[in-house]
Amino acid sequence: MLKAAQLSLSVPGSPDLLVKDTAGSPEQAAQMAREAIAEGAKMILGPVTSPETAQVGQIARTAGIPVLAFTNDQTVSQPGVWTLGITPSQQVRRLVEAVKAANHGPILGLLLDDDFGHAMADELTRLTAADGGQPAAVRFHGAGDQAVRSVVNDVMSEVLPGETPPFNAILLGTYGKDLKSFADAFAQAHINRAKVQILGPGLWSDPASGSSVMQGAWFPVPDPDARRDMMQKYQARYREPAPPRADLAHDAASIARVLAARGRMSIDALTQPAGFTGVDGWFSLRPDGQVLRGLALFRIDSGKITKIGAAATGPAPSDQ
Repeated sequence: MLKAAQLSLSVPGSPDLLVKDTAGSPEQAAQMAREAIAEGAKMILGPVTSPETAQVGQIARTAGIPVLAFTNDQTVSQPGVWTLGITPSQQVRRLVEAVKAANHGPILGLLLDDDFGHAMADELTRLTAADGGQPAAVRFHGAGDQAVRSVVNDVMSEVLPGETPPFNAILLGTYGKDLKSFADAFAQAHINRAKVQILGPGLWSDPASGSSVMQGAWFPVPDPDARRDMMQKYQARYREPAPPRADLAHDAASIARVLAARGRMSIDALTQPAGFTGVDGWFSLRPDGQVLRGLALFRIDSGKITKIGAAATGPAPSDQ
């Protein structure tokens, strides 16, 4: 991540990069933030984890210093503190948009009973209620085959024989062996996969997630074509592939470079309505600390992944 930030700031005229090691500790991160601010830092890039960001955010806000953190935990976002990781809310928002465009609703959420699952559920219910209708139905489940089969059976036990289920799409938030359990449970419950669209998180882009059992399912991720240029430059400079989260560090440093060149490293400049175009495509920092992202939509086909929807390249009218 440091190398990615340095790559972005290798352009002549870039601001200096002051490096502080948090050692993965919230307390150390807080101390490093205090030191950096005392040494004249105008913006903080990082830290990586949610607990570190919570500590650094408090200190930076008091000093009026913006923070571009690398976690995807949106609960630590606040005015002046943005999380650049791909959040559950961003993913659900893209899926709901796609379902609405394809007239595949209503959506049923069958989500793991953990922080990620609850974040997905919160956004799903918020977005569906915002459309003026009933909030999407959500059921939480535990891990393991028995828990998965139980939640599917519970849902279908409420559907009378011959009756059409009250959903046309199902949002899942799990991976691995549980996906195979869901596929088997759907088949046993006679859920017609040709008529019910399965939706999932961006981690399904990794074949190791077990997502291949969900043929025809949709998931959102940044368009890989958008980051090809940075990946090539990183490989050329460091003679190794760019690691995960290198994109986040590169984008954060790029924002600092652009705003420093304009002489406007401020909250107003960061929250410009047009947003920014980064390694992972378009994104916008909102005044409340939330981050909007343009995510592409992909479908799982036999042995491959197919892009079926382009990523947004700018804010929607409702985001202005």
